[in-house]
This record gives sequence, C-alpha cells and structure tokens, in this order.
Amino acid sequence: EPEEGEVLCGEEGRGRLASLEHILAEAELLLRRARDLAGRRVLVTAGPTREWLDAVRFLSNASSGRMGYALAEAARDRGAAVVLVSGPTSLPLPEGVECVRVETAAEMLQAVLARFPEVEVVIKAAAVADYRPATPAGGKMKKGAEPLELKLEPTPDILRTLGERKSGQILVGFSAEVGDPVPEAWRKLKAKGLDLVVANDISRPGIGFEAEENAVTILGADGTREEVPPAPKRVVADRILNHVVRLLNR
Repeated sequence: EPEEGEVLCGEEGRGRLASLEHILAEAELLLRRARDLAGRRVLVTAGPTREWLDAVRFLSNASSGRMGYALAEAARDRGAAVVLVSGPTSLPLPEGVECVRVETAAEMLQAVLARFPEVEVVIKAAAVADYRPATPAGGKMKKGAEPLELKLEPTPDILRTLGERKSGQILVGFSAEVGDPVPEAWRKLKAKGLDLVVANDISRPGIGFEAEENAVTILGADGTREEVPPAPKRVVADRILNHVVRLLNR
C-alpha cells in the first residue's frame, strides 16, 4: 500500500512509494518456505509491564520484548494472522502484525481477553509485573529524609485466567527463573492449565532478558521435553512454534 508523506508534487499526503524496508519485508514473507500456520490465528504477548507508583515512577523489569517479538514474526512468516500485545519496548513493531500497545498488567489482561475467543493459540512471552502499588500517588511523591514504605498488591494472573477460560485454544507460558527452571515450570504448567511452558535460567550470562540469544527447555502437558541450546531468539521462536504446530495438528 502507498504510505503517507511528501509526494512528487511537493504536498503531504497518502501516495508515496512504500519504504524499501517495507517492500523487502513483504517480499521476504512471500519467500518463506514454512506455511504450516496458514489460516491460524495467534496472539503473542511481549515485553514488560509498568505499574505506576506516582506520575513519574513505576515498578517494572528488565524484559526487552525480543523473545515475544521474535515469536510474533516467526508465526507471521509461517502464515498465521498474528496479534501482538506489547508492553513498553524500544523495538520496532513487526510488519504484517496487528500490534496493541499496553502498559500495565490490567491493560494487558483486558487486551488479551478481548481477543481470546477469536484466536487458536496464545503465547504469553510477556514479563508481567507480579505486584503493583496498592494506592498509587496522584502526583509526584516528594523525597524526604525518612524511609518510604510501599504497600503492594498482586497484579492479575493473566495465564491462570486464560487457563480457566480456554475452550480448545493452545496456551503457551514462560517460566523465567534463577537456577534450574524446570521444577517451577512443571508446577506452573499444571497449576495454570498450560499446554506448553518454556523455561529458561535468566542467571546464565548472554541469554534471557535483554540478550539477543536464549536457551530454553520446552515442556509439554503431554510429557514432551526439548532442550534448546543457546541460539538467536528467532531460532528459539521457531523451535517453540514447532511444538505448537504439532499440538494443532494432533
């Protein structure tokens, strides 16, 4: 489609040639071999959430969103219609993907539930904040000499909510731990009604949060297990989607 901007006559408007980056991205989509998700509808969440303390401060985490964005792009390239629900990141939005920007865990839950009945697969790669301030300040809190105590309350458990409401959808969660992530991943898979869980040890250097690569263990509710050694997150994304395709075709 033509894009907005300065056109040949010198005026601003819709009609200029699409950018080279956009054209190349579309061409690359057509040349991709695997189309095993053609006709499928996939929702991916990515990035961190922010839980505001006051007008300028928030609680968050170090997630860059790269794993979730890689999953959205990989699913798109395999033919799926993809919705990406993204927390705040500095990453460019993927071409050919419906993107929904959110900030808080509550906003992410609302965005996911609104689209949940329409999709066949949900991959929850977002690093959602577990707690939020019970009473956020209306303005900017002033610094004082005394220590400051904050009362926190749990944020909505998006995975558990989806696990309780799913009706045939494939539900994939992530379990990022310090040390061996597998025991907690098995617990999460069973407790939250997941079909797959992707476990990774964020204490290992060079993988996980903010890194270009990841190394994961993929666990299935049917007892399957795959160890994925350190690899670019796009490669890891395709390994995860291989399991999703297997479950869809089962």
